[in-house]
Order: sequence, then C-alpha cells, then structure tokens
Amino acid sequence: MWVFRGIPYARTGGDAGRWTPPAPPAPWRGVREARSWGPIAPQAPPVPGFSLPGDPTVADEDCLNLNVWTPGADDGRRPVLVWVHGGGFTTGTGASALYDGRHLASKGVVVLTINYRLGALGLLAHPDLATNGHGWGNWGLRDQIAALRWVQDNIGGFGGDPGNVTVMGESAGAMSIGDLLASSESSGLFHRAVLQSGPPATAGPAWAMRRAERLAAHAGVDPGRPADLRTVAVPDLVAATQRLAAETPADGDLPLPLLPVVDGALLDAPPGGAVAEGAAIDVPLLVGTTRDEATLFTMAELTDPRLDDAGVVARLARMVGPAAAAQVVEAYRQARLERGEAVGGGDLWSAVTTDYVFRVPLHTLATWHAQYQASTYAFLFTWASPFLGGVFGSCHGLDIPFVFGTVDDPAVQVFTGGGPGSAVLTEQMQRAWIAFATTGDPSCDEVGAWPTYEPGRRPTMVLGPGGGVQDDPRGPERRAWDEAGVVVGAGHHHD
Repeated sequence: MWVFRGIPYARTGGDAGRWTPPAPPAPWRGVREARSWGPIAPQAPPVPGFSLPGDPTVADEDCLNLNVWTPGADDGRRPVLVWVHGGGFTTGTGASALYDGRHLASKGVVVLTINYRLGALGLLAHPDLATNGHGWGNWGLRDQIAALRWVQDNIGGFGGDPGNVTVMGESAGAMSIGDLLASSESSGLFHRAVLQSGPPATAGPAWAMRRAERLAAHAGVDPGRPADLRTVAVPDLVAATQRLAAETPADGDLPLPLLPVVDGALLDAPPGGAVAEGAAIDVPLLVGTTRDEATLFTMAELTDPRLDDAGVVARLARMVGPAAAAQVVEAYRQARLERGEAVGGGDLWSAVTTDYVFRVPLHTLATWHAQYQASTYAFLFTWASPFLGGVFGSCHGLDIPFVFGTVDDPAVQVFTGGGPGSAVLTEQMQRAWIAFATTGDPSCDEVGAWPTYEPGRRPTMVLGPGGGVQDDPRGPERRAWDEAGVVVGAGHHHD
C-alpha cells in the first residue's frame, strides 16, 4: 500500500489571498516528501470525544492539501474515491484517523481525503469580498473543486482513473457535494456521488450578508466594512466564528453559523431545485442517513424528563407552525408506539429533528433525481452504538467507520462497538460503496441486488440489524410531513 500525505493541491495566499479563489500550489524542485500530514484548516480546538488520538492539530491558513492511498503508483486506472469531511463547515480534517483510506484502497481503489477552508475563511460571504467573476463567497467549495481538478490532472500517476471519480462525504461534506451537483464549474470533475447524512445546504444573499456583518462585529470590525476582516488575525477570526455559532438558535432549521451562498457565480440557485430541474442527471447518486441522526446533538433533550409532548410541539412549531407541528408529533408518537419504540419527549424531538433536517430532504433529493430515470439509490443505516448504554442509537456519523473500515481502531470501537456483526457490516458497506464507485450500481454479493430508487416504492437498502431492501422504511413518519402540509425540500436554504 502506498500512502502520500500532505500533497498541496492549491494555495491560499495568507492575508493577501484571503477570500479569493484558490491559486495553483507553489512549485518545487526535485522529489517532495509526502510522509507527513499537511496543516489543517484553522478551527477551534476539538470538543472532547469528537477527534481521535493522533489526529493532526497544526493549522495554517494555507491548508489546501490532500492525502492519497493507492495499491500502486502505476497505470492501473482504478476507480477513485474522493472524501469530503464533515464538521459543520467549521471543524474537521481529511487526515483524521477515522478516514484512514488504507482499508478501502486495499480492495482495489484509490482513496483521497482533502482539507478545505472552514469557518469564516471558507464561508464568509459578502459583496464587499467580491472578486472579478468569482462571486463573493463559497471559498471552501472552490477549494473542493480545485482538489477535483488536481485529481483530473494527476491521479493517473497514482494508479487512478480520472474518468471514474466518485465524490463522497458526510454531513457538511455531503452538503458540499449536494451543492457541487448544481454548479457548472464542477461539471465533468466527478462521475458519481455519495451523500451520507447531508442534503444540499445554502444561504441566500441577505442571510449571508447579515451573518458576515455580525461576524465582523464579533471580531471588532465595523459591520459596514467586512472587507476589513482581511487584516484580522486568524485566531481572532476563529474566535469570532465561535461567538457567531454560540448565538445561532439551536432549534432552527440546520443551525450552522455559516453556509455556502447562492452568489450568482458558483451557485446560481439553491441546488436542490437545480437537481429537480435536471442538474446531475448524468451523475448516479447514492444517498442515505442513519436511523437516529439527531441523537448526537440532542443528548440534553433525551435525558430531560421535563420535555413533554407539548414542549416538542412548541419547538417544532417555531419551524412549521403550531397546527402542523401538533399533527406531525402525534403521527410520530403513533408510529413509534406501533413499533414498540420509546415515545418520551426527548425521543420524539430527536426523531422529528432527524427527519426534518436529514432524512426527508435526502429522500426528496432522491425523488427529484430519480424522476429523470437517473441511477439513484437510497440507504438507511441502523447499527446502534452501545456507548453510554445505547442512548445514542444509530446516530449521526456512526456509519463513517464502517465505510472506511476503521471500526477496529480501539478509540473508534468504544463508540461503534465491535464483534462479528460489525465486521460483516463493514464488508457489506465497503463492497457496496466500491461497486457503486466502479459501476454506478451498489449491488454486490455482500448486500445482494440493490434496486434503484423510485418515488412509488421508495426501495431503500437497510444496512445493519433488520438489513435488506425495504420499501419506504419509516414511511408513516415521512408521510406525516406531507399530510400536515409541510414542504420539506431537498435541502436547506436560508433567505
């Protein structure tokens, strides 16, 4: 196995290049060492439990580097898988041990993980930052496109096939990929896409401008002059982003401090709508979620005996109105009772949030993509974490180590659990993901025939306990939103 770490795929120019598109990397003479991880994007220190021992922590504004795992630096022309990490657009690195690519690559593919600009450096958007013909935001998305261009130009020397590139990501990584599906600037740079637990997500110009001005105030800059942030020290920008995140309502629709923006350049319109109008019909999609996405974020609610049905309705009403909220919550209560699942207030809030933020938008995206007879596949991940007595269930991010084969990492296994079942599920998911990357169809011996998604049946591959193809799993909850008159689109857009 060959591993190349910290390869620069593009360059940001520090203060001079802040909030400008990525530039070509600085050239070098001779052979460059690729034995060490490159710098990660500037970010706040990791929350305990959300990083692994040994993950790199050295950050730099010029953080645009990638890592390659390949069975051979030859002319093998193997399928290429490019991973875009999550972290709410504010944290993370492609060099985390969670994303160790050697297990996947050992099965005959080339695996890349990338770093891209995060937080204010990657997402701050305001007309004062406009660059000639390049819009005024989406710097992190432009980094991802630059990495994909690097793949087209260079991956042949690493045993990969530039004509067979699959992008895959989770959470903010999947949201990014959903956005790229709608951008003409990424056309032809990838050929298949895997979205795990992240629908497309964008902000409108007004929302993005308000956030930029608020962040400027947090950084001690005149809100009317956000361009002055170009001279603010990186640690102060990170701190200002943290303060912006702290005041973002936790009960809102996708409560992230900053998002990619529909700026009329990289993104002309919300990407979900673009897919509905035919964008990405030539790109096979594999999309899905974990069963209990929101438990990772709603721990306080899960264990709060004061949260009752009325409290859940009141919270949801802030997003969908009181009448619809009451109808949806009652539908969830009845569906869970019929399956013998917990119906405490915290359980209901977690289930409602899981579907409103993650599952229903991704199924809407699948429906819109499939209407063009495009190759579309859906999954539901049901393996449950045993951590803390199983309170997290099948939570957000739990599917990642099964895709990468890092379940056996001792630090990971504390959360995922182990045993023969985890080994079987790992093999199933890796083989299915590789089959999809190879042919555009995830069917394989390990999971069997995987039918394409279509709106009538909504066939979905369940990965975990109770596995196999099911038509419209948890359909009563999904239908509850339609029956209550709530439109949950293929992603989130803040105007």
